[in-house]
Amino acid sequence: MLLPDLSSVSGLQPFSGDMRKLRYTLHCCPELAFEEVRTAEIVASCLKEYGYSVETGIAGTGVVGTLRLGTSERSIGIRADMDGLPISELNEFNHKSLHPGRMHACGHDGHTAMLLGAARHLARCQRFDGTVHLIFQPAEGRGYDSGAKRMVEQGLFTRFPCDAVFAMHNHPGAPAGTFMFRKGNFMAAGDRVLVRIVGKGGHAAPPHLANDPIVAASSIVMGLQTIVSRSVDPTRSAVLTVGRISGGTAPNVIPGEVELSISVRSFDTEVRRMMKERIIRLVRAQAESYGLTAVVDYVAGYPMVTNADAETELAIQVAKERVGEDRVTEQMGQTGGTLSANPVSGRKPCAWRYGNR
Repeated sequence: MLLPDLSSVSGLQPFSGDMRKLRYTLHCCPELAFEEVRTAEIVASCLKEYGYSVETGIAGTGVVGTLRLGTSERSIGIRADMDGLPISELNEFNHKSLHPGRMHACGHDGHTAMLLGAARHLARCQRFDGTVHLIFQPAEGRGYDSGAKRMVEQGLFTRFPCDAVFAMHNHPGAPAGTFMFRKGNFMAAGDRVLVRIVGKGGHAAPPHLANDPIVAASSIVMGLQTIVSRSVDPTRSAVLTVGRISGGTAPNVIPGEVELSISVRSFDTEVRRMMKERIIRLVRAQAESYGLTAVVDYVAGYPMVTNADAETELAIQVAKERVGEDRVTEQMGQTGGTLSANPVSGRKPCAWRYGNR
C-alpha cells in the first residue's frame, strides 16, 4: 500500500474528501455568535482524534488545540473563526442550511474545516520542532464584542503563549488557489455608532406643533458625507456608512425619535480619532440646530490588522513554493473589510486573504 507524501501539502489530497464532508456538515448547521456549541464539539472531537491536547469553553465556545513536538520553546498560533450569520440561505445544494435565518454566509465553515485539515496534516507529518496552538474563535461577526476580544481577556496568550499568530479569510471574487498578502496595515479598524435623535412627535397635519426628528436625521446623514471628503487627508482613507435609519410607524404621524446606525472604518490611529470627534460634534450640532437632542453611543470595534514584515514575508515565500509566484499577490491593496484580529494583533501577526471564486 502506498502511503501519502506527508512531507508536503500533496499529502493532504487523500484526505480532501473527509475535509469536504466536514465542511458540508458545518455548513448545514450554522450557529450564531457565542452559540457555536455543536461546532465547538466537532472541532474538539477532531483535534482529540488527531492527538492534540484540547481546551474548550474559552469565551464560552472557543477551542484551542495544542501540539508539542521536539524540544524547542518556539510557538505559533493559527486562528480560524466558527460563527455563522443571521441570514436566510437561498442556495439549493444538498448541504444548505437546515436552520431558517442562519447561514455560513462568510465562509467560516470553510475556515474551520481548513484549519482542522491543517491540524490533521501537522499531526501526521510531525515536521516541526516547537509548539503549535490552533485557535478556533467564536463570534467573529460580533464586531465590538467579538469572541477574539473575550478570548484575550480570558487569558488566551497567558495560557497559550505565541511568538507569532497567523490568520486567513476567504476573498470572494478572487480566483480559487490564489493568495493575497500585505505587509503593514492590511485591514481596517471598524467602529459602530448608534445615534438617537430625540424630538417631539405629533400629527402630520399641524407639523409646527411637533419637532420632526426625521428632517433632522436626514440633514445629519447628508452632513456626515462631508467628513471623509473634507476632513480626511486625501492621501489617507476612511469609510463612513449610514447603514440603518429607523423611525416612525405611519405616514401621517411625526415620530418622537429616529435612530441611525453608522459603520466607520479607518487605517490610521489619528484618522480614527478624528473621525470619532467629527462625527460626534456634527451629529450633536446638527440636531441642536433643529432644536432636538442627539444621544450618541460610539463603540470602538476591531483594531487595525497590521501585519509584521518578517512573518508576512515567510508566509509569502511558503505560498509561492506551494502554488507558484503567479498565484501570489505580495502587496494587496488595503481592504475596508475588518477582521476580528485580537488573537492576531500584537503577536507578530500575519493575516492574509485567499481566493474562493
